[in-house]
Amino acid sequence: MTEGEKYVGSDETYADVHRTMKLVAELNNGYKTENEVRDYLRKITQKEIDDTVRVFPPFNINYGKGLSLGKGSFVNFGCTFLALGGITIEDDVFIAPHCVLATEYHPEDPKNRHSLLTKPIHIKRNAWLGANVTVLSGVTIGENAIIAAGSVVTKDVEANTIVGGTPAKVLRHIE
Repeated sequence: MTEGEKYVGSDETYADVHRTMKLVAELNNGYKTENEVRDYLRKITQKEIDDTVRVFPPFNINYGKGLSLGKGSFVNFGCTFLALGGITIEDDVFIAPHCVLATEYHPEDPKNRHSLLTKPIHIKRNAWLGANVTVLSGVTIGENAIIAAGSVVTKDVEANTIVGGTPAKVLRHIE
């Protein structure tokens, strides 16, 4: 295993996943006010959620305890977070519609492929993910970085950098 990599699979984890799925189904069923959404996020994450956080349903997450949302962060419609490895979203992060943050993956070896491995994702302050961005496990996105729409981020992104493509590559630096 590489640094930060963890195997997942305890009964306690699966119980938490099912608890999260139930709450997410309730969140996504019918209209909810911003305050009601934040109340659901508090139940889902079992953490304090600042009143400046905004998430537009539908929102999908498999493991609420793995998510931390910073002040002023915004998650638009249709995002999916696979959070068993932990997702940290710092203050003032913007995440556009239909983004996927996936901390989980399977080993290459076919004999072990049914195992689940994780590495955390960390999105630093004031970063912006365009529509349909996918961020893979183990990635850190630096402060003020911009990820172009449709990109797949497989490696860390430096602060004040714009990246795009599949896999995402540096397009330019923000002055």
